[in-house]
Amino acid sequence: MAELTFQNVLDHLLDSKKDIPAGHLAYYSDLDPKSLRLFLDIWSSVPQKRKLLLLDTLIAHLDEDTIVSYEDIGKALLDDPDGEVRARALGLLAESDDPKLVDTLLKILKSDSDLAPRVKASILLGEFVLMGELEELEEARLRKIEEALIAIIRSDENPTLRRAAVEAFGYSGRDEAVAILESAYEREDPLWVASALRAMGRSHDNRWDDSVVSKLLDPDPRVRYAAAEAAGELTIEEAGPIMLKMLEDEEEDDTVTMAAIWSLSQIGGEDARAYILNMLENTEDEDATEFLEDALENLDFNEELNKFDLLSLDEDDDLSEFDEDDLDDEEDK
Repeated sequence: MAELTFQNVLDHLLDSKKDIPAGHLAYYSDLDPKSLRLFLDIWSSVPQKRKLLLLDTLIAHLDEDTIVSYEDIGKALLDDPDGEVRARALGLLAESDDPKLVDTLLKILKSDSDLAPRVKASILLGEFVLMGELEELEEARLRKIEEALIAIIRSDENPTLRRAAVEAFGYSGRDEAVAILESAYEREDPLWVASALRAMGRSHDNRWDDSVVSKLLDPDPRVRYAAAEAAGELTIEEAGPIMLKMLEDEEEDDTVTMAAIWSLSQIGGEDARAYILNMLENTEDEDATEFLEDALENLDFNEELNKFDLLSLDEDDDLSEFDEDDLDDEEDK
């Protein structure tokens, strides 16, 4: 059998009657300039549905494979005339930490002609806000992002875009964040409440603990889902028993169930461990088993991390027991 080449992969892409094989996906990763040019040369000849199928497949593969990178394709398609293609191109940039992207994302957020790319740009900008809070992005760029998100939130733009901006702004330590999150949380619309809860979780600010816990049993599953996620991000211990109670409800929405289980793996505790182990013993579904094993691994990791943090605190406390005279005495011995 002849060796598969990137040209073979592109010829296959042009044939809409054929599926896109998993074995082809790696060929789209880390394209050199020549390969990228070959890709772009045939792109206009690919039917629109086929384009979206490829991009959706690449995005899904990006979630599964930590080695591949489709940034070259993502950046190249940001100027595509089709809004759905542009939105998916942004999806290929989900793991990018290139600060040069910020200005492009801000331009898309402010002026793209389609809603979908603007929402995706807002989501990606949230990751750069987090980088800024971790001092991994220069302050001037961080401020530009924050000001743009605040402008969207306070505008009369599409509500979906404004909610996405609230969620992205959740990472920010700006003083305005408290009022913005409170305003979204107090709305009657469950979608706004859910966005506020996601932003609260991203803030890692325990001022929101009570607000999050109070929504764990909300009648709307979208709100329960967001509250469960936030409870895990904020590691709210009192949320654990409430979520275990949620999980006893056989009619609970599957997505809420998964969010609650993952949240329990972040919070930890023997009851959480017992529940996850019991679920593992009583399921035969492969996907469920994989998810529960990941949750158990995450629980182990977080508990080990907490032990390490406690050990570090104990060591600091031990050192603090010595004053300067004590240390001088020790040196004289």
